[in-house]
Amino acid sequence: MAVKADKVDVLIASGGHVGLTLALALRRAAPELAVTLVDLTPPEAAGKDARASAIAAAGRRHPDIVLLDLELPDVGGIDAIPRLAAAAPEARVVVLTAYDTEERVLGALRAGARGYLLKGATGDEIARAIREVHAGGSHLAARVAGKVVAQVRTPGRTTTLTQRERAVLRLVADGLSSKQIAGRLRITERTVKFHVGSILNKLGAENRAQAVAEAARRGLL
Repeated sequence: MAVKADKVDVLIASGGHVGLTLALALRRAAPELAVTLVDLTPPEAAGKDARASAIAAAGRRHPDIVLLDLELPDVGGIDAIPRLAAAAPEARVVVLTAYDTEERVLGALRAGARGYLLKGATGDEIARAIREVHAGGSHLAARVAGKVVAQVRTPGRTTTLTQRERAVLRLVADGLSSKQIAGRLRITERTVKFHVGSILNKLGAENRAQAVAEAARRGLL
């Protein structure tokens, strides 16, 4: 198997003017990223083929990050996230959307998205989200994070988190990486990863973004 270059490989699954603008803004803000745009709007990629084109591109390139535009017609929206994960298991998905409803946000996170950005985000914010997600963290747009944390609590099964795990979880919800959390709490990065693993296990989550969504649902944040 070929060894990947040091550059973070980013696949943008979008189209038309939006896709071109995203690619240009990201290349300007973070020239160290390897950015590829898959245009899903030309006539030959219209309809259901648009989703297939995105999934096929991810399967061919095996990118580190997929920046997925959820608003393209017939791309499948949130349903495309697990299919992308199946095609490129090592890729982490960051979604870009115009909507910030609780249903939309939690649906994307539970489907496996590691980041949630709103359209209108600057190139710098997109680049920051990509770096945080690639480093093993998660990134939620500020407006989205507020909705997740403040959503109406729904009773769930009892989960006991230690005081330290709750502290780590709150910082994870803020989008901090393991290294940043270690510095904030004055513990080792290895200890942070141990706590994160325990949190994921207790919440039945597969990644940090899912853990934040589930913790908010259970009223643990």
